[in-house]
Amino acid sequence: MRILVTNDDGISAPGLAVLEAIGADLAGSDGEVWTVAPAFEQSGVGHCISYTHPSILSELGPRRFAAEGSPADCVLAALHVVMKDHRPDLVLSGVNRGNNSAENALYSGTLGGAMEGALQGVPAMALSQYFGSENRDLDNPFEAARQHGADVVRKLLAAQPANNQPYGLFYNINFPPVAASDVKGTRVTTQGCREGKRFSAQEQFSPNGKRFIWVKGGDQQVTTAPGTDAAANLAGFISVTPMRADLTAHDTLEALKAIE
Repeated sequence: MRILVTNDDGISAPGLAVLEAIGADLAGSDGEVWTVAPAFEQSGVGHCISYTHPSILSELGPRRFAAEGSPADCVLAALHVVMKDHRPDLVLSGVNRGNNSAENALYSGTLGGAMEGALQGVPAMALSQYFGSENRDLDNPFEAARQHGADVVRKLLAAQPANNQPYGLFYNINFPPVAASDVKGTRVTTQGCREGKRFSAQEQFSPNGKRFIWVKGGDQQVTTAPGTDAAANLAGFISVTPMRADLTAHDTLEALKAIE
């Protein structure tokens, strides 16, 4: 198996090294792991692409590249430049430092990389490690993802449903904020919503009077509805949420027929 690895925390992020190890487990001795990741951190860029300016692409070593762009840029660079003559069989994005459950999924560059893989017709998965009091101070806070990641990906590849939709599937996988030995299993979930918790902005003034804005996230230990991603994660389960790039609110189409 030939695997492309990317992330949004940057080429030097510890979570990327974890994902490269997961990729090596999956690829096996006859496979290959290729890394094309952002040169600098790109957290929160979503599915952004650098449409109006070029990005520098640097070769750092065998099958290892850094692009000065977003995770989606990195996937495009890999599929159309770096790996154009030997496309990957799978795109893995992550392992993100922090969860991409609930509303975080909408902002996530990690998911943006997986989404671009799916749009390009390659099976794709985003992997993120939830953080909390039970794993934040472990020697390896990514140990739940490292120990269970390859197994979850294998199971998803084996169970991959036939795609009869214009937009391909990609998967949002979140590992719970617990030690690897305390993971209770895997749950297939919908995307949750942390009620009353939103991203916000806070102003701050520099000593010379310039005005700056800091973006702030909400409390990540707030659970979501039963059967959704963050609820599963906070209960100790790995969540797997199948997603598509189709943003249509299908449940409203019939009710809106009246305006035609």
